[in-house]
Amino acid sequence: MITLQTLIFIAGCLHFGILIASALVPQVLDWRSDLQRVSPLTRQLVWTHGIFIVLVIIGFGLLGITQSAALASGDALARAVSGFVAIFWGSRLMLQYTWLDARAYLTKAYLKLGYHSLTLLFAYFTGVFGYAALR
Repeated sequence: MITLQTLIFIAGCLHFGILIASALVPQVLDWRSDLQRVSPLTRQLVWTHGIFIVLVIIGFGLLGITQSAALASGDALARAVSGFVAIFWGSRLMLQYTWLDARAYLTKAYLKLGYHSLTLLFAYFTGVFGYAALR
């Protein structure tokens, strides 16, 4: 039987897969031309927020890989960190269905596959870390 520690370790590894998609976002969404139409400060904020989200995803990945046993332990700090990760990804998953409309960009089969794969990853992260937080 697969353990919670293993599920968390797998989640940690999968966070680095999300970074591949993150690296493609500026090109797929044509940020270079779109962001030329906004003020320099807005452009800088978009890039800054993007970089910080990448850093958070790297942090989640490193925590999952290096601290999977601790996160599966069920102690208070582990549950709090797991709860935060679950809320982060659960919120992202909810936004995917309620706020973000990517249909105009899903013009190729590989983009559709990537989009739906990311949705599955967000659900996996929410489930694994949610379980670690609540068990």
